[in-house]
Amino acid sequence: MAAHRHNADNAINNLLHTITSFNTSSFNKCWRALLQPQRLLTAALMILSSLAMSAQAATVSVSNYPLFLLSEAVTQGAPSAEQILDPSEVGHHGSISPGDIKAIQDSKFVVWFGASLEHNLATSLDKAPNAISLYAFDAFNRHPLRDVQGVPIAGTLDPHIWLDPENAKAITRALAVIHSHANPQYKKLYHANAKKFAERMDEAVASVQQQTTQNSILRKHPYWAYHDAYQYLERATQLQFAGSLSVDEDIAPKASQLRWVNENRPSKTMCIVTQSEPAKGLLAKLRPVNSTVQSEDMSNSKDFVNGWQMMAQQIRQCIS
Repeated sequence: MAAHRHNADNAINNLLHTITSFNTSSFNKCWRALLQPQRLLTAALMILSSLAMSAQAATVSVSNYPLFLLSEAVTQGAPSAEQILDPSEVGHHGSISPGDIKAIQDSKFVVWFGASLEHNLATSLDKAPNAISLYAFDAFNRHPLRDVQGVPIAGTLDPHIWLDPENAKAITRALAVIHSHANPQYKKLYHANAKKFAERMDEAVASVQQQTTQNSILRKHPYWAYHDAYQYLERATQLQFAGSLSVDEDIAPKASQLRWVNENRPSKTMCIVTQSEPAKGLLAKLRPVNSTVQSEDMSNSKDFVNGWQMMAQQIRQCIS
């Protein structure tokens, strides 16, 4: 593995000697070729230095709110990134404005997750020379989507990768590299902030886990979700998915699925996690049940670590 990474680093370093003479088309071909074998994230990002030759401050834009919160952790004490989508507009629905398109064009780099999450940005960013899709890198823990009964769906990606604490730390490290290429005068600050974020994230996970009593630490805590969006929380918080009501938060559950979750409930009193306040009539069909409203895009939070910790704690309290 070390030899593979060393070879990848050497190959990309050699390319950097000549890449500044590439035109946009040649650069894009080189970039796509390197992504095909999914080279090491930090090595691949070194190519971006060819685009950051300007000495003046450069603009970095990020796609959605959870990514903005992670970027804010990295840029604390320096200029913030621009945010393209509004909070609660992760990218599943809607369209972008002419102003959003201009912001994309004016940015040195635009960091987004990818088309499988941010459908409304795909047309503008899929082939943009300044766009960086995090999903393109083989650098994060990933899980497939699950059907309403919790069965993994082969060949799919659950896009909510930021809810995994290890992924959140990896994303901030990547953002530190990207911001450093755009504005190298803040490089030490960016990397120090990413390190500080990792420490805070680890402390938040430890705090949530310590709230579990010694007798129950080895057991999982079952929950339902209206829409399966919390899979990346489960490992760090000992949660166990017991089914969802619908494949989409905007689609009403089928009677057959309500019957299935009731017939297969692992605990007498269940917890259901929803993105918005559930209808009382729906909860009546699931009794006995507790509920908690949690936005997977963290749109109610001003700080990523605090928001993640609050979400985890409230779900665990709902289950208790």
